[in-house]
Amino acid sequence: MYRIIKKRQLTDVIYLMDIEAPLVAKSGLPGQFVITINTEKGERIPLTICDLDKEKGTVTIVFQTVGASTLELAAMNEGDELFGFVGPLGKASDLIEMSDAELKEKKVIFIAGGVGSAPVYPQAKWMHEHGYKCDVILGARSKNIIILEDELRKVCDNLYVCTDDGSYGFKGNVCDMLKEVINKEGKSYNHCVCIGPMIMMKFACLLTKQLGIKTIVSLNPIMVDGTGMCGACRVLVDGKVKFACVDGPEFDGHLVDFDGAMKRQRIYATEEGRAKLRFEEGATHHGGCGHCGGK
Repeated sequence: MYRIIKKRQLTDVIYLMDIEAPLVAKSGLPGQFVITINTEKGERIPLTICDLDKEKGTVTIVFQTVGASTLELAAMNEGDELFGFVGPLGKASDLIEMSDAELKEKKVIFIAGGVGSAPVYPQAKWMHEHGYKCDVILGARSKNIIILEDELRKVCDNLYVCTDDGSYGFKGNVCDMLKEVINKEGKSYNHCVCIGPMIMMKFACLLTKQLGIKTIVSLNPIMVDGTGMCGACRVLVDGKVKFACVDGPEFDGHLVDFDGAMKRQRIYATEEGRAKLRFEEGATHHGGCGHCGGK
């Protein structure tokens, strides 16, 4: 069993937890992910590693309540134990594999959208701890869903915050913010790591391709099983079939077929919605509407 050491609610629907998992904490790297299982018969939930504490033996995860299993996880408290916590899985960030000479030549900009702040943070933190500079764009629809701002500010040279509705920071999306930073502030970059909603990554990659900035994206949003068995995270990268959980989760964003990936992602939306409704309504859920598969 894996004990919940700390639980913090970041927004109405986003939670942070520190999980006691010494072996994962010892070997995990930025860019990798874990699979959590709430109960013995629970669903497998792939979640990116947000932080690691080797001394305490804890792994930090951040998740948004989008379905029954994440709602169930959010209802758990400090001291409760998860049935399963598997990892580290996937490949580490390509930045970690680069030589010192390569990293010194990099002018890195991280783009974090929404919950994408969680997987961006450990990579920016790693850069900071090893003496390399980076900037971060942190974007969200509105101020109330901005997360990890203080943590990111401590590990980057410049943090640029933007919201679609202008409720906090620069008014505009992450693409608008990137153009503002380059055109108005005269900044230049040759390496971008962009993590967030699929649609955001798609349009960010279209822009960075025009700007000639190599861009890495994380396709963790399309995972279901997390081990390459279910095929849910099947995606075309440069015309070749890849599986985000075992071949990634990071890929060259300019080679990813985002439209195909988003189409595959929608396949599971209906069933997840039904499961969420069953969880929320509990014993009162009768299924008699004809749309939930109930009797």
